[in-house]
Amino acid sequence: MGRYVARRLLQMIPVFLGTTFLIYVMVYSLPGDPISALYGDKAADKVFVASKRKELGLDDPLVVQYFNYLKNIVLHWDFGKAFNGQPVWNEMKRVFPISLKLATVAIGFEIVVGVALGVLSGLRRGKFADRIVLVITLLIISIPIFVLGRVIQWTVAIKWDLTKPTVGGEAHWADLMMPGFVLGALAVAFLARVTRTSIVENLRADYIRTATAKGLPRRRVITVHLLRNSMIPMVTLIGTDLGTLMGGAIVTEGIFNVPGVGYTLFQAIRLKEGPTVIGIVTVLVLIFLACSLIVDLLYAVLDPRIRYA
Repeated sequence: MGRYVARRLLQMIPVFLGTTFLIYVMVYSLPGDPISALYGDKAADKVFVASKRKELGLDDPLVVQYFNYLKNIVLHWDFGKAFNGQPVWNEMKRVFPISLKLATVAIGFEIVVGVALGVLSGLRRGKFADRIVLVITLLIISIPIFVLGRVIQWTVAIKWDLTKPTVGGEAHWADLMMPGFVLGALAVAFLARVTRTSIVENLRADYIRTATAKGLPRRRVITVHLLRNSMIPMVTLIGTDLGTLMGGAIVTEGIFNVPGVGYTLFQAIRLKEGPTVIGIVTVLVLIFLACSLIVDLLYAVLDPRIRYA
């Protein structure tokens, strides 16, 4: 196990370098001068622009800029400064906890509802409950997230007045329930379908017939034998979803005015705030890599037959 983890960590290094370098090049290769964009429609002061570009190292070649950025992260955990002079790390410390809370709500909703619907559909394969679940999941998948968000916001918050229509700066847990439901709705549909497929496949396995023939209670057969052996594809999907949800859904956070990662990332892209975009994406890459490693390690916990060389 130790060798496997060490090898995976070493494999993450080129993935991290390649991903962050591509993002860095794409962000700073966009047309236009980000310093001049700070002036908006006004004429930019050429002396200030030249001084600011030199201060931020924007006059250096992209490769030199990238390695200076990487060196500051590795040695000092310094993600640079935004064009307004504020450290990018301070902004990330403000927005990532909010997106973590939103992702927690969404992933909790996904696991509870998605797994329950998938198990119900798998155990009732071909029956009325199975068809209802398939229709519901297909309907959710076919609705664009911005349409679902607006409909839920208008119905729950405006018409029924059950909660606030927008979240705002404090982002309490209660305020995040509605955007968390919208953010996790699509993942619920996919998880329910994956769970159903896995349940149906394992119901035909010999160990289920053996457990049933031995006279074990049906609840024990389902919870101990069937669910545990069906969880590998479910864990894979949940692990990738966790990284995606932590990234913050730009559309969902925009609709509900959640000041999280997605909303901040959109604003940084719109204002051409390169350091902020690069800093957030770098942390998101690390989150995705960590989720991928944790999912791989959980495989051996769920299935003792899996061994890591």
